[in-house]
Amino acid sequence: MPRVLRIGHRGAAGHAPENTLAAVRQGIELGVDFVEIDVRRTADGVLVALHDATVNRTTNGRGRVEALSLGEVRNLDAGNGERIPTVEEVLQMAGRRTGLMLELKVDGLAHLAVQTVQKVQLDTPVIYASFLHKELTHVRVVETEAALMVLFDRLPRAAVPYAMQYQPEYVGLRHDRATGPLVDAFHRENVKVWVYTANSLADIARAISIGVDGVISNFPERIPSR
Repeated sequence: MPRVLRIGHRGAAGHAPENTLAAVRQGIELGVDFVEIDVRRTADGVLVALHDATVNRTTNGRGRVEALSLGEVRNLDAGNGERIPTVEEVLQMAGRRTGLMLELKVDGLAHLAVQTVQKVQLDTPVIYASFLHKELTHVRVVETEAALMVLFDRLPRAAVPYAMQYQPEYVGLRHDRATGPLVDAFHRENVKVWVYTANSLADIARAISIGVDGVISNFPERIPSR
């Protein structure tokens, strides 16, 4: 059986403040194959690693990130003295040590995201992922060889043909909605299946038992390395 990839969720959010350089560093130290980070844009057009539309939950500040300048975002404490990093900083740290999964959280990020990745000149793979599936088509326009992941929350009817219109290399499924037959159906289309966010040993074991290719977890060390 092929080895299941370990993907650190928001770096390794079970061990350090999510989407910070500390979390990314922790994921690398735990031996992940990829780190996943969320991508949003500041008011002055800089890509930063942040999940929510606002900074309220994860920092000591308030407001929508799209209304804040990079300088204002930089002044916030994202936990344990960590700052919200730019995507470029994450790429610089992780890009020669592990793969990157960039989840595009809003429309209109494709061009700048690809530009940022190309600027850093990575030696490791990058996957562009999104629940905003049309955004992935814009990524492909900018970078024809880009690896894409179609993320699903609720699965549409005929999920496989729906996903295939975007010509993805990967799909991301909720771990509790993934099934063996669905994984097999994607594999028949040569599409790899990752599941999110499986944290308990039982959920990780179930995901592996149905044949997934990768598990995204806040605790990636719980995913067997072989």
